[in-house]
Amino acid sequence: MHLLRRVPLLSFVAVLGLLVAACGSSGNSSKPAASSTTAASSSASASSSPDLSRYYDQKLNWVSCDKFLTGGDYPADRTDCARMSVPVDYTKPDGPQAKIAVFRLKASGDKVGSLITNPGGPGGSGLEFMAGQAKKFAGMGVSKNFDIIGFDPRGIGASTPTIRCETDKQRDKDRATNYPGTQAGVAAQEARNRQFAQECKDKMGSEFLEHAGTADVVQDIDVLRAVLGDQKLNWLGFSYGTRIGTEYAAKFPTHVRAMINDGAVDPAEDQIDENIRQNAAFQSAFNDYAAACARAADCPLGTDPAQATARFQQLTRPLLAKPARTADPRGLSYGDAITGTTQALYSQDYWDYLTKGLTELVAGRGDTLLKLADSYDDRRPDGTYGNIQDAFTVIHCVDDTPITAQADVNRLDVEGRKAAPYRDDGTGTGLGARDECAFWPVPPTMSRGVPEVSGLPKTVVVSTTGDPATPYQSGVNLARDLGAELVTHVGTQHTASFDGDACLDDPLTQYLVTLKPPAGLTCK
Repeated sequence: MHLLRRVPLLSFVAVLGLLVAACGSSGNSSKPAASSTTAASSSASASSSPDLSRYYDQKLNWVSCDKFLTGGDYPADRTDCARMSVPVDYTKPDGPQAKIAVFRLKASGDKVGSLITNPGGPGGSGLEFMAGQAKKFAGMGVSKNFDIIGFDPRGIGASTPTIRCETDKQRDKDRATNYPGTQAGVAAQEARNRQFAQECKDKMGSEFLEHAGTADVVQDIDVLRAVLGDQKLNWLGFSYGTRIGTEYAAKFPTHVRAMINDGAVDPAEDQIDENIRQNAAFQSAFNDYAAACARAADCPLGTDPAQATARFQQLTRPLLAKPARTADPRGLSYGDAITGTTQALYSQDYWDYLTKGLTELVAGRGDTLLKLADSYDDRRPDGTYGNIQDAFTVIHCVDDTPITAQADVNRLDVEGRKAAPYRDDGTGTGLGARDECAFWPVPPTMSRGVPEVSGLPKTVVVSTTGDPATPYQSGVNLARDLGAELVTHVGTQHTASFDGDACLDDPLTQYLVTLKPPAGLTCK
């Protein structure tokens, strides 16, 4: 079952792109002291050791993005792509290197600087994000004064080495397998999780796995900032991109010019509490969907929202024994039905897809829900997968201390089911399964805590009241911890900035240009 699986925190626009295609915290003891150097070509301060100047001083070879991407409706006359070199291990600059793929939408007017973006994940491709959004950004005021930059973090997408742990066939098999909450089911799930961790080590090697996380991505971003010619960073992070932004702010607070974090991950929140609150937020989004659906006489969950979860369970739980028929020979498994539903809860824009999928399920078909699940898992029509799910697990396991105590794992299972009953398969016995991170072959490189951001200029946090993936309170907490201005968006969707709402987009653009943040802004 998927109840204990954390939801990849892609931004709303990044998830929409997938859907259309388918149908350091303060506790980081290894964190080096933040540099106060601001010269673009010498951000590796003179006192830093070892010497990273070759990376900070490199020149990018910009070419057509067609050499990096197979799709995307981006304006060719304003876009180009390049690869940037970084050391896999920053303490060994002469050792193995990684190549970071970079996308640029060039400013159309007087350039202030570069705006580096990240769509979340962890594991989301910044190139695919920008390929899908560049045309929209090109029509916005923000692209007049900024080069809009997307990048694939180390191990992701077009960057190399690329994180791969499972084969396509194994991913299909995993999605089709159900693990009940019985002792035997938990043991089988843990055995598979242990095997996955070993597969990652065998394919990627311990050194790369150890340096695949956010701590090293933050250093890559500082190199990118300098290579782009910016003395200070302008950042737009969505969803898990907010944790990347927060870690950058903690490590390089004086290198920040402007920063917008939308759909906040609270780096100080306990992992178990975070997971349970995320489950509750998705259940709240499900309830909102059910209430809207119930206004139609033909709603597949019925016209009484109070009974919608029970009706949903009646439709999905039989899939544990027998998948629903689909044109694709795989059929719709229980896990994919839950995944597809969760995918559709990211935004009200998906609710029609969910209604169609559940209506099909009433008739014994699972085609639309399978397509939704495929978009979530980045499965292409030819049966191959992008690497977001492998990367998500790898980065999560490197970024956070594993949950190994059986009492904690049991609590997560029991309270998670209660928080999100639409995701409860009904097999719970009080036992929980340890996830892949409990068997991870390398230690985590970060830990949680309130970030220390002395010297950070005023930044902005955007939080949506009905965000299902990153609950509103997380944004409130992050704004407090960063001393940032909180912008509230009222709605049911995951992230909202630069998605066409002038109430948000205009003040955020003004902030990026003038450094005057919007005060007390609420957009409905």
